Amino acid sequence: MDLAFTEENERFRERVRSWVKKALPEEWKTTNTQHSREERDRINQEWDKLLYREGWAGIAWPKEYGGMEATLIEQLIFFEEMAEADAPSGLLHGKNLVGPTLFECGTEEQRKKHLPPILSGEIVWCQGFSEPNAGSDLASLQTKAVIEGDHLVINGQKVWSTWAYLADWCFSMVRTEKTVPKHRGITYVLIDLKTPGVTVHPLKQITTDAEFCEIFFEDVRVPMENVVGEINRGWYVSMTTLNNERSTAYLDSPIRFRRQLEQLADLARNTNRKGRPLSEDPIIRQNLAQCRIEVDSFKYLVYRTISARVRGEKVGPEASLLKLYWSEMMQRVSELALEIEGPYSQVTKGSMRAMKGGLWPYLYLSTRSATIAGGTSEIQRNILGDRVLEMPR
Repeated sequence: MDLAFTEENERFRERVRSWVKKALPEEWKTTNTQHSREERDRINQEWDKLLYREGWAGIAWPKEYGGMEATLIEQLIFFEEMAEADAPSGLLHGKNLVGPTLFECGTEEQRKKHLPPILSGEIVWCQGFSEPNAGSDLASLQTKAVIEGDHLVINGQKVWSTWAYLADWCFSMVRTEKTVPKHRGITYVLIDLKTPGVTVHPLKQITTDAEFCEIFFEDVRVPMENVVGEINRGWYVSMTTLNNERSTAYLDSPIRFRRQLEQLADLARNTNRKGRPLSEDPIIRQNLAQCRIEVDSFKYLVYRTISARVRGEKVGPEASLLKLYWSEMMQRVSELALEIEGPYSQVTKGSMRAMKGGLWPYLYLSTRSATIAGGTSEIQRNILGDRVLEMPR
């Protein structure tokens, strides 16, 4: 692991820092808890468009497709500075998932059609992988696609599709063959959600938001030109998507966690219980310190992963450690926040008595899904035990 940044790296950092300081409207910062889900979605879309207009969109994309072709270290720096500035994350499924998949597995025609509107933020994408009976065991998916001439006819259901209610397109996996092992009968396809037969149904979550959605397909006809890769080989295309997600999803997380802990330390200093600040309570102090140690450990885990990739090493199943650590860290930080707020943690967003606008109860409820989404913690531990530690099954 290399912890040193070159002078050139630091000049790039200063360039990013200077730009975001000038360009980011104060009301767009993610610490503003008064935004509704609809307002946050609008801000994320506008942020994506602003990045494009200012030349910062698709920082990792090849220059021939409008990107900056930044190095891995520059990508790390970019996301760190966005987090330091508390900038929106944007709607990432297009730029971080389907775009890189098309670079590696798509046709030139697919790249020309889909990449420009992804980069500009004009088109929003969602993911159509999980189903009611196929989440962590994704290869068990049953949404069926039958080839009829130059079209796939799709019938079935997807669930937990974030942002599907505002998405224009969906990248999905469908079953095109049942007589082969389940991993080998899956096809990866791009679906225009305006196609007749597509119905999107938002699901209200425990936070009262409805960003997760069900998608129903009823005799949906999708041109064969929208198939990415080969028929029945979509599982391997999907691994490209998931590997891109795991390699970029956590670059800004250590900074965002650290900023949350700084807010919690400030909250403890300004919250009195039994006549003294909570920051003087030894248990609260110990829990804050423990979380900070874990956040720094996560930071160096990210750095180690980036360093390995810079050396040309592939990041394989050990990437599960990043996902496992990230999701459980989110929950520990939010649980500590409720411990500091005490009885006020029961007062949620919208109440005049809510502390910090109800941020921490909201995050606590929101992070309940973190250890399920993207593969449960149990699945991640199984992968690490089997493929990294080589433990017997």
